[in-house]
Amino acid sequence: MEPESQLASPHRSRRWTAWLLGILIGVVLAVIFVGSAVWLTTGLGLLHLLGAFRNGQTQINVGQPTVVRQIQQLQRLETVSYTVDKIISGEHANAYLPKFLAGDRLLLVVHGEVVAGINLASLPPADVQVHGQTVSIHLPAAEIFSTRLDNAKTRVYSRDTSLFSSPDPNLESEVREEAERQLQQAALQDGILKTAGDNARSTIFGMLQGFGFKQVDIR
Repeated sequence: MEPESQLASPHRSRRWTAWLLGILIGVVLAVIFVGSAVWLTTGLGLLHLLGAFRNGQTQINVGQPTVVRQIQQLQRLETVSYTVDKIISGEHANAYLPKFLAGDRLLLVVHGEVVAGINLASLPPADVQVHGQTVSIHLPAAEIFSTRLDNAKTRVYSRDTSLFSSPDPNLESEVREEAERQLQQAALQDGILKTAGDNARSTIFGMLQGFGFKQVDIR
């Protein structure tokens, strides 16, 4: 029985060696994968990543071109959505006859959404300044990206057509256009652009802190 035990020992040793070799290869591949992912997303090389951790703190030196590229990749950064429900009216009247004889009136129940944010796709590189662990950025002004009605929730509430008139096929389209104009105006009055700018600054501030900057100035 003792010779069998001695013969089995080299086999166990080889299995342990193969197992450890597999773990080592897996670790190396994982480091390469992480380094490639960081390089693709931030432009930082693997050596920068390995040298980023000193004394338990992250120290990543990110250059100005990298910061500009990362911010531009956000493109049309949507930061606020404003929704409204209201009733919009529209009518066509006759200049010579009273409404009950010649007129067309429509009430539209609308549900709309206004989306605002900041367009960062063409951020000028001159608006980004990097000095060591300090970054300063001048952001473009917030703008409204879209105003639209939700057709699934928008409907004609009522329509009154006079005795000597027929329904105007263009009236509903005109009321919808007016509804979009009123929705956008309501969003502007409620400060949608200020909210969009504040939210954009908060988003970019967090991103830049994640890059390792200790002082972030966003204007």
